[in-house]
Amino acid sequence: MKDSSLLIKNARIIDPATDAEETGDILIAEGKISKTGNDISAAGAATIDASGLIACPGFIDLHCHLRQPGYENKETIATGAAAAARGGYTTICCMPNTNPPLDNAGIVNHVRDIASRDAPLVRILPVGCITGGRAGRELVNMAELASAGCIGFSDDGSPVSDTRIMSLAMENAAVLDLPIIDHCEDINLSQGGHMNDGWVAVRLGLKGIPAAAEEIMVARDIALCELTGARLHVTHMSTAGSTQLVRDAKQRGLKVTCDVTPHNLTLTHERVMKVQDTPRTALAYDTNARVNPPLRSPADIEALIRGITDGTIDAIATDHAPHTIEEKLCEFENAISGISGFETAFGVLMSLVHTGSISLKTLLACLTTGPAKILQNGTGTLRPGARADITLLDTEREWTVDVKDFLSKGRNTPFNGCKLKGLVVATISGGCLSFHHDSLRIS
Repeated sequence: MKDSSLLIKNARIIDPATDAEETGDILIAEGKISKTGNDISAAGAATIDASGLIACPGFIDLHCHLRQPGYENKETIATGAAAAARGGYTTICCMPNTNPPLDNAGIVNHVRDIASRDAPLVRILPVGCITGGRAGRELVNMAELASAGCIGFSDDGSPVSDTRIMSLAMENAAVLDLPIIDHCEDINLSQGGHMNDGWVAVRLGLKGIPAAAEEIMVARDIALCELTGARLHVTHMSTAGSTQLVRDAKQRGLKVTCDVTPHNLTLTHERVMKVQDTPRTALAYDTNARVNPPLRSPADIEALIRGITDGTIDAIATDHAPHTIEEKLCEFENAISGISGFETAFGVLMSLVHTGSISLKTLLACLTTGPAKILQNGTGTLRPGARADITLLDTEREWTVDVKDFLSKGRNTPFNGCKLKGLVVATISGGCLSFHHDSLRIS
């Protein structure tokens, strides 16, 4: 739907950017929010009856994998964007581990051209590499990548181990005022590990990855952030120790931000175990629960939730990582890490609201204003004049995850078959409906 004007009626409007919460209407015109208030009328506008629904700024995902170019068998920009819209996302930041990787302006412009052609209703922002080929040896031309539209720099799953290289990268990023978005992992310590280092790994006979493998690199990067004055964003943080390191850095006034994933907030390492119902009950494992960083302990989850409630954690990012069935239907040690996360994120996260672990407004802030502040691009608000990126939510709607219904090519999720409470009913991007559920009432 590409109406020049759109009117949302009777919504419960929550805008964490202005701390506003009220029932009313939102008028959209020319792709922007024209006005909010009560009893708004607009001749000729398509009208959405949002009674019983929440209207909030469109979700923003700081970390996802769209796979194109190079791995279109896992996902394409078009299928990833469709899945993102279904999940309530209007802006997504795609990581550079494609083939070829996003380490030069030519490939970045290629991705942006595909996005403009195949996924015009979702804003796709590329993250550029830190080093050429993500090999960790030579810095890319970061100024060139910034001019091509990259919103930050990361080697993601191939973390930069050379401290000198990372220090130079932060110096350059500081000049450009763009963040280093780091996957913090000491690969020398985590090498050969497959899941969290703990009793579950011992019971399953799998080599563990200690929390220290993440925390050592978080500490190093914070020290380099202090040295260079750069903006550091610790992505998919997973441990209590990392949370405390970021909390301390923020208290010292450093430019450090962080995000955490829905699965690391809601699933412990016990989810890796799968009991087989046989005449002799046996333990097995679920490769869909293999992620990097791994699912951690209950104590880590408690610390992450506390980090969200006290403001240490700025954002929730999906780390949407679609894979083929074959890459998960194998031994745990050989399975590729990652979860297809766009379409389940909101329902999964609402479990934390329904149990009272976090408030709804805090959750929405982590999905909207938190990441918007990191991007510094004026999104994440329902203020009049802002781009009309809006997500409509039914927080009480129950539904069951069925991967056969996914719009993403990736069917790899440990949430398949789970009953969730909380559904994205519609996503409006730049004033256009990019997704709507069959139950949405439009006239």
